[in-house]
Amino acid sequence: MVDIATRVWNHKWKIDPIVRSLIDTDFYKLLMCQSVFRNKRDVQVKFSLINRTKTIRLADLVDEAELREQLDHVRSLSLTRGESTWMRGNTFYGKRQMFTPDFMDWFENLRLPPYHLEKRDGQYELTFEGSWPEVMLWEIPALAILMELRSRAVLRDMGRFELQVLYARAMTKVWEKVELLRGVEGLRIADFGTRRRHSFLWQDWCVQALQEGLGDAFTGTSNCLIAKNRDMEAIGTNAHELPMVYAALADGDGALRQSPYDVLADWQAEHDGNLRIILPDTFGTPGFLNRAPDWLAGWTGIRIDSGDPATGAEEAIAWWTSRGEDPRAKLIIFSDGLNVEKILELHAQFQGRVRVSFGWGTMLTNDFIGLVPDDALAPFSLVCKAVEADGRATVKLSDNPNKAMGPVDEIARYKRVFGVGTQERVEVVV
Repeated sequence: MVDIATRVWNHKWKIDPIVRSLIDTDFYKLLMCQSVFRNKRDVQVKFSLINRTKTIRLADLVDEAELREQLDHVRSLSLTRGESTWMRGNTFYGKRQMFTPDFMDWFENLRLPPYHLEKRDGQYELTFEGSWPEVMLWEIPALAILMELRSRAVLRDMGRFELQVLYARAMTKVWEKVELLRGVEGLRIADFGTRRRHSFLWQDWCVQALQEGLGDAFTGTSNCLIAKNRDMEAIGTNAHELPMVYAALADGDGALRQSPYDVLADWQAEHDGNLRIILPDTFGTPGFLNRAPDWLAGWTGIRIDSGDPATGAEEAIAWWTSRGEDPRAKLIIFSDGLNVEKILELHAQFQGRVRVSFGWGTMLTNDFIGLVPDDALAPFSLVCKAVEADGRATVKLSDNPNKAMGPVDEIARYKRVFGVGTQERVEVVV
């Protein structure tokens, strides 16, 4: 097992680049990238880093030269032969050759496109522009780099024994969570913590801890590199990025209203089974479900990623019932800001009424709350989103208005088109 504290102490060895591989990313990124490559490869997009936690002044904490060094390193990466073999030959979700030969030929020759970086008001403005399938692959590495550089900045002045004690306490904290979850009947949990992890080594340690501690209740990890290295399932489906860009490309209100279903029609043409998971909250869950075509009710499940999770689950159950489907055969994946208490609460509330699974993110792979003075390692809300598509602004409404993004006039238009009424504001922690 890696001695993380010693490795942190010796980061100057240059053996720990923050992003080690193009598959050090979430599995759903690769699935979505193939879908975009197939359906919208010529669309030009712009992605931008957005720090929702303004009190964390990243440009004051993270050295610009070090940030550029890490970003430049990512641009030097390409698939290794072993990584290509894993993607081409592995079985994902019970399917062989998930990734098509033409996509793999393209991916094997890919180098990530340039970035633009500048400082403004204590924050970094980091943007990426170019063709959608290339630019979209910057999202996860960019977030992982900023999160880990912030961690390294806080840890830099700690001594060797201080680091050993810090990581011992953090490991104890994770294991106490494992003990609370161990033995809960029917529990299913996957690691979704790549984008806002404390570090790669720490995410890898957390995954191994859950694998040992939870056994079959731990279903896998969203991180492709860790899944490959640890011979476990790579977990993931799709994200808000797809409907946001499709919507931005729509001409007129009618096409805009139809765009979220166009996304899923394209997805259905490629995937079946447990990859047919609906993410309904991009432009508001109630309206999405009310207007959804009947064929979507036949999909395997729904992922709930904003708003009150119990309310979202009740809406999903009611929708399936109204469409003649048995909710007990359906899957609900909870993935928004989960901690152990919320996992246990939701599992107890919905087990037996629907199949339940949890995508455990930041509070698994970056819970250092209370472990250093001034809580300087507490996680914060950092995202990297598509903000333009073919020169048009993108919008995300979410079921929590605190997560909404886009120009004010476009947000108002989308709310009108999608019939979004009053929404409850929920604090965004991560």
